[in-house]
Amino acid sequence: MPKSKRDKKVSLTKTNKKGLQLKQKIIEEIRNSLSKYEHIFLFTIDNMRNAKLKDLRNEWKDSRFFFGKNKVMALALGKTKSDEVEDQLNLLSKKLKGQCGLLMTNRDVPEVLNWFKNFSESEYARAGFVATKDVVLPQGPLKDFSHTIEPHLRRLGLPTSLDRGIIHLIKEYQVCKKGTALTPEQASTLKLLGIQMADFKVVIKCHWTKGKGYHKDLEVPSDDEDADNNENDSGNEAMDADET
Repeated sequence: MPKSKRDKKVSLTKTNKKGLQLKQKIIEEIRNSLSKYEHIFLFTIDNMRNAKLKDLRNEWKDSRFFFGKNKVMALALGKTKSDEVEDQLNLLSKKLKGQCGLLMTNRDVPEVLNWFKNFSESEYARAGFVATKDVVLPQGPLKDFSHTIEPHLRRLGLPTSLDRGIIHLIKEYQVCKKGTALTPEQASTLKLLGIQMADFKVVIKCHWTKGKGYHKDLEVPSDDEDADNNENDSGNEAMDADET
């Protein structure tokens, strides 16, 4: 039986020249950063927004964020015990699944964990987000909207009419229902209304410390707990990570 094309392993040399150079640059930057920073934190982001991530980078100018393809970041760290750059980094690379990133920093572990635990910024929800509350607009005038937007509101599904240049809802209209995923039209309507339901959050999943290894316990560790938090490598199998 012929071997499936899906079973073929694609190395960096099989990519186009521009893509290869970009991947090699990311790998080089990650490995160079390993000599500059004591800690690496693996994180995921709730309600990803590029502008918010940019602000976060500015807030942490003394540190370095990497948010790219998981397979490339895993190659930089080392996928197995035999090719890891430093001890137990392969354990961290195996956790690179889904939409996640790496934070390299010299700030203390408790400071990092506490900072991100308390960090949250409100954001407009996008389509697919599960509504956190009911939003119902009563029948009557929508005085906060210019008459020029009335056709757009009708396209979004609102039962509107114009009366002397003022937009009116001809009947009560439920924009969204709590516990139900938002449609693109509902998400756009909530944004027009200035209602933010989502929260931009960075969730720390695990971390690695130079000389101490991989930690899966995200509680603030004491010096006596360091040894207990290190996880031994149970195998050298390669990680099958999803690309972001």
